[in-house]
Amino acid sequence: MCGRFALTEKPELVRDALNLAELEGFPARYNIAPTQPILVVIAGERQERGSNLPERRAMLVRWGFLPGWVKDPRDFPLLLNARSETAVGKASFRAAMRHRRILVPATGFYEWHRPSKESGAKSQAYWIRPKRGGIVAFAGLMETWSSADGSEVDTGAILTTSANRSMARIHDRMPVVIRPDDFSRWLDCKTQEPRDVADLMAPVQEDFFEAVPVSDLVNKVSNSGPEIQAPVAEVLAVEKPKSTKPDSGQMSLF
Repeated sequence: MCGRFALTEKPELVRDALNLAELEGFPARYNIAPTQPILVVIAGERQERGSNLPERRAMLVRWGFLPGWVKDPRDFPLLLNARSETAVGKASFRAAMRHRRILVPATGFYEWHRPSKESGAKSQAYWIRPKRGGIVAFAGLMETWSSADGSEVDTGAILTTSANRSMARIHDRMPVVIRPDDFSRWLDCKTQEPRDVADLMAPVQEDFFEAVPVSDLVNKVSNSGPEIQAPVAEVLAVEKPKSTKPDSGQMSLF
């Protein structure tokens, strides 16, 4: 899953990387958490710029997806992520998969390796970033939820897939990464149905990300500076020995 991420590149670099029509300035965000506003990119209308690329627009949505049919958000779970393998068949995400696919720009995300309780080891947080640096675009879904009084809230979720081999030691899921050459196809909900973009929802190649062990400062939303990405010594889980029967005095190979 993806429960925290960061976007720390300068706005002009984000604008150029995503081919946005325009983008207002924003501060570096090192610890983006659920229910906070997140920057997303949606398809726009084509315009004459000497290019065949479509114009794209940036907007803010609440991180926490709300299907349009939800009556009371208090009675509905917070959907931060959607499993890419099953999203098109889920009532919560079916319409968004067909009509409202988005990109979520980031400079990386955080994940936690949580050892078994029996090991007695602490959880280890990791800052997971592209090895070559820069901006990465996660696949996402968007929905505008309307309350009974007519007010509207734009909401979004990040799609996940099974972890590749290098990430699997930390967690069994990871965000779906959309490569720049595929931005247009992913965002094109007019001609590209979910089955047409299913191939994009695969784990990114093994050497794309690197995992940097960091402290538990990232656990608190109030910690929002660059210090939460400072590398620390990795805490390795050491399994406690299993309980054994009283020694019978006989030796064993096992």
